[in-house]
Amino acid sequence: MERLNVIKDHLSYKHLGMSPGVVLSKTSAYLKQTTEGGQNVEIKPPPLNYEEYYNIILTDKAVQFVAELVVQFDVLVEEMLNNRMLKKLEFDRTGSLPNFQNKLHTKNQNWTVKPVPRRLKCRHIDLGDVSPSNTSHFVKALRADIQGIQTDFDDGHCPTWSNQILGLYNVYQAVHNNIKGVPSIDKAPVLMMRPRAWNMIEHNLLVNGKEVPGPLFDFGLLMYHNAKILLDNESGPYFYLSKLEGSKEAQLWDKIFTWTEQKLSLNHGCIKACVLIENIFASFEMEDILYELRDHSAGLNCGIWDYSASFINKFGHRPEFVLPDRNKYVSMDRHFLKSYMDLVVKTCHKHGCHATGGMAALILPDVSKSNTSYQQIVQKVVSGKKKEIEAGVDGFMVYEKRLVGPMQELFRKMSPSANQLTVLRCDVNVTAADLLKMPSGSVTYNGLKQNITVGILFIEAWLRGQGHYFFKGAVEDSATAEISRSQAHLIQTTECKQSWHLQRFGNGYVTRQNWKTMG
Repeated sequence: MERLNVIKDHLSYKHLGMSPGVVLSKTSAYLKQTTEGGQNVEIKPPPLNYEEYYNIILTDKAVQFVAELVVQFDVLVEEMLNNRMLKKLEFDRTGSLPNFQNKLHTKNQNWTVKPVPRRLKCRHIDLGDVSPSNTSHFVKALRADIQGIQTDFDDGHCPTWSNQILGLYNVYQAVHNNIKGVPSIDKAPVLMMRPRAWNMIEHNLLVNGKEVPGPLFDFGLLMYHNAKILLDNESGPYFYLSKLEGSKEAQLWDKIFTWTEQKLSLNHGCIKACVLIENIFASFEMEDILYELRDHSAGLNCGIWDYSASFINKFGHRPEFVLPDRNKYVSMDRHFLKSYMDLVVKTCHKHGCHATGGMAALILPDVSKSNTSYQQIVQKVVSGKKKEIEAGVDGFMVYEKRLVGPMQELFRKMSPSANQLTVLRCDVNVTAADLLKMPSGSVTYNGLKQNITVGILFIEAWLRGQGHYFFKGAVEDSATAEISRSQAHLIQTTECKQSWHLQRFGNGYVTRQNWKTMG
């Protein structure tokens, strides 16, 4: 519906034949248009009560910078997205599976990525999924005793027009030291800014009559307003890059970084980016991803749920790639996820960069710290993160601010140095079969109920303008909603095809074997 409204406004503008640079109306039904720099740019006016934020962030020069960025790279973005589809179709057509490939440019294994700046040498704890449009949460993160903030315009964020404007404004305010009661930007946790993934579109900005890629909109405005101040304060510009599917996409980002550095008169390599390995295809190209970003790399990161969801996206129609109940059978202890994390650590440390683990998504109850349930959750997180540190990770994320203290203490006990780059993991020898081995387990009745609930509540949260929400003491987002959808769909499809009826068995499990016995 949003896209239809944008197209309607665009066509209405053309029909009226107004001259460039004129604001057609003060209502939100129309767009304003400029042709500065030779580009035809149309942008939606601000939502009600967001005029101040809009006027600070979406200045003519800032919008023009984004327009130039889009014109420079839009063709390459379209080509990349088309290649994604072609690759998926080829795997579907042939029934083949991904494998490791020997790239000519990485045969010399002695290369290393460019060293990171001082404030990125210790990456122990980041707060994850911090949407900057959630002002109170963002401010609390800025006050936290952490190394970084995943300043999230992607999964932890819902990209409504008001959320985008407010989120960009709040980052601007933090960088420009305009938020009272928080440390100055050189002393606050570093902002690891996470633009949207490539599949997301910004509907409210049109360049030459076409909606722009969401990540270019986010990245362009974040860089234009904040890069120089962050650089002067040894605090950026630093980014997380989500859902890359291979080294060609890393190469595209590297070109974007280099062009932006030149355009803004910044030193080459000052932009640093940590790539989230959230896609099964990307796990086969980790080394090549680092190579393409070697001047701009801040290492690689693991993400359990987005990574697991990528199996559904790429191979979910194949029976051998159906995930069992995620709460009972999917964890970092499972072979395919443990192998993937070990490979991330080995690959990063081999080339002199950081390897960080995933996010602990559990939420502590609002009870005393001495409460049994409180302590049980803390110990559960400690146990899981202890295994990641033993595997060699240099840091990880938590969502819950109250978990920061126990996690920092865990690093002090197990790995007090700034990082574990000397842990080379020569014992790791991961094969394609290791990465593709799905965990065994069944679908459960309770799991099905939770899948349905998670899917419905995610849609409800999204319609309210929230990218994630809490359910049963954990953070749920688009990745867990997609896993839930696929598992519910599997049961429904199988039931319809086989005329089986889903009932609850005494042990709470539903398998293919006992489905056949149902009346």
